[in-house]
Amino acid sequence: MREGSQFALVEEYCMNQNQECACAQHLAQGFARQSASVGEGEIYQISLMSALIGGVYEGDVTIAELLRHGDFGLGTFNHLDGELIAFDREIHQLRADGSARPASPDQKTPFAVVTFFTPSVTQHFDRPISKAQLHQCIDEQVASPNLFCALRVDGEFNHLETRTVPRQQRPYKPMLEAIEAQPTFAFRRRRGTLVGFRSPDYMQGIGVAGYHEHFVTDDRSGGGHVLDYQLDHGRLQFGVITRLNLQLPHDADFLRTNLCPEDLDRAIRSAEG
Repeated sequence: MREGSQFALVEEYCMNQNQECACAQHLAQGFARQSASVGEGEIYQISLMSALIGGVYEGDVTIAELLRHGDFGLGTFNHLDGELIAFDREIHQLRADGSARPASPDQKTPFAVVTFFTPSVTQHFDRPISKAQLHQCIDEQVASPNLFCALRVDGEFNHLETRTVPRQQRPYKPMLEAIEAQPTFAFRRRRGTLVGFRSPDYMQGIGVAGYHEHFVTDDRSGGGHVLDYQLDHGRLQFGVITRLNLQLPHDADFLRTNLCPEDLDRAIRSAEG
């Protein structure tokens, strides 16, 4: 069977299921192993999530430089000034006042994860699907939890909850303290784009294990770090990535920060929601 026909079988099955979207393993696994074995592209990551948790909020990489390594991804800005979302060669800054604006080329980031998006699977949903159900659809089509996935969802969301970190000033607090007063936002019946990565469990501390997603509305008026959602209808695209290019800072803040605190896993789970 041709690869395109395999994609169509899985997509048709998912669309015909009710809200469970339990993409049948006997259909998906064979195709998933093939998809995973031909993962394309590379993740380019600046710094470590454990550094961000420890309060390393300034970096030297500009948005212009970041775009040379990937045009799709997420992160934050210097001083922890909001959330970063990138797709279609555009980068937007999602700020704590609820606004969104194009990032300027000279802005800098202390932490970002980007790639050149090359999805291998596209699925359309014409009935509501929850965050957990959509993640399950991806998990059942990828051969191993030890591989990276990049994902994009375009559509209308019944509801979507986000949070956005507020800008920090020196002396910097650890991230769990910095986000204590973070604002949260609720979007109802809004169209937009969700960008994210699924990372293996062994990445916890290096990055964020599991799913990490950011969202921006179609009119680019708001968004943030995704906490929960239900997609009413829309399109999911995802692809496996098998290479990681990790760039470590060498400034004083990074060099003196404890990157392996005992409660690192709990801290990241608390920070990411």
